[in-house]
Amino acid sequence: QVRLVESGGGSLQTGGSLKLSCAVSGYTSGNMCMAWFRQGSGKEREGIATIDMYVSATSAYSLKGRVKISHDDATNTLYLTLHGLHPGDTAMYYCASGDPRRPCSFVSGDYVSWGRGTQVTVSS
Repeated sequence: QVRLVESGGGSLQTGGSLKLSCAVSGYTSGNMCMAWFRQGSGKEREGIATIDMYVSATSAYSLKGRVKISHDDATNTLYLTLHGLHPGDTAMYYCASGDPRRPCSFVSGDYVSWGRGTQVTVSS
């Protein structure tokens, strides 16, 4: 069982940046894909970025140029950095770990473990 705990959310201003952390513990497989998702009020959960064992990172097309995902092997912590914030970025942000048998994707159903999320609110 993988345990994921997000932190770093809060209230931010338009134009600012955020860096979220996700502490990963429990049984982890080197084949797992890790990802960040977000879900705004009344919206579907949206994949933001993924990273795999080869440190191959992908980001959602709509966020390209603004988002970066990274993983610190020493602390087993997943990070998400997002620049150029605007109110549309307001959402609950979740980290997730995938099924080792599946490649990285932006499909929430491909992920088996989820954190409880951290709220990010961006005001104009």
